Amino acid sequence: MARVSQAHLDARRRQILDGAAVCFARNGFHATSMQDVLKEVDLSAGAVYRYFSGKEELIGAIVGEVLGQVHEGFEEATRVSPPPPPDLLVASVLSRVLATKESLTVDGRPAFPRLVVQVWTETLRNDELAALLREGYGAVRETWTRIVRAYQEAGIMRPDVPPEDVARTMMAAAMGFLAQQALFGPTPAESLRDGLRALMSMRDHSLVNVPETGSN
Repeated sequence: MARVSQAHLDARRRQILDGAAVCFARNGFHATSMQDVLKEVDLSAGAVYRYFSGKEELIGAIVGEVLGQVHEGFEEATRVSPPPPPDLLVASVLSRVLATKESLTVDGRPAFPRLVVQVWTETLRNDELAALLREGYGAVRETWTRIVRAYQEAGIMRPDVPPEDVARTMMAAAMGFLAQQALFGPTPAESLRDGLRALMSMRDHSLVNVPETGSN
């Protein structure tokens, strides 16, 4: 029997993960059966179960892969001194992740943002998936915290704000952007970049004349 190459095994695993991602994005995790996945990827049960034991393992692999890509994207920034500014950094990492998933569509629209929302929903009732996300997001938050400290040490970000608070805010911006993509349709990551850049350009509130409320 001819030995199957690693490249073939990797391609088959990629085929299964992508097909499952489309199914989950289209119908949700609970409404998707393994039969749906088999039909989507056009493979036998034996071929699929060689790689994954079921839906739980599939969704775990998909989530782990994406979180790994996001984490590595931000880790790269920690190797530069100072790191790229937040507007460029967030948009760059999001663009890169979205580009790897651009071939996955549901009804002509990108499947990845919809999949993200489906995963978030599933974590409310799936403790194992919730633990996986907490671990993954925790790693990303820790990396962002180090990035913020590097900004502060370089004197390009005010030092009186806890780095963890900035990290959570930048993650919220990225997560909110993906949610909007799922709800309202595709938007280029450049729009997030430009929005963050505009917010970053605002003067300190203490230097701005704010009208007093309740005045006649």
